[in-house]
Amino acid sequence: MDNLVRIGQLERVAAQPADVQRLLEAAQRALQDAKTPGLSNESRFDIAYRAIMQAANAALQSSGYRTLTSKPGHHQTMIQTLPLTLGLDKNVVIQLDALRKQRNVVDYSGDLVGEAMVAEALRHAAALIEAVRKWVRADL
Repeated sequence: MDNLVRIGQLERVAAQPADVQRLLEAAQRALQDAKTPGLSNESRFDIAYRAIMQAANAALQSSGYRTLTSKPGHHQTMIQTLPLTLGLDKNVVIQLDALRKQRNVVDYSGDLVGEAMVAEALRHAAALIEAVRKWVRADL
């Protein structure tokens, strides 16, 4: 993490439990919204991805860091720090990063998203939110 601070990808911040809780609540709302019937798969996928980012951000901020959103790659940084903040398995990080890449493809190419991709994003969002909740409680 110190290296990421040194190269300007992260900055140190005072961990604020209220901010972390707000991010987790936002992630949970996004997860629920992503399950809304009638929305396109692309919208559901995007909203589920947002829930993943909010949960990853909660883990990062709870650890006393935040990404610099003015720098490119801040989503990638949030995902790649999960083994350092949350202790998340690197195989899960690879899967989350694949979702990040897919989201970029969808956003910039207009590609369609299948049900399987939506289901995967929903599954990962729910699991990450739960993992961050448990970790934050254990950390208090």
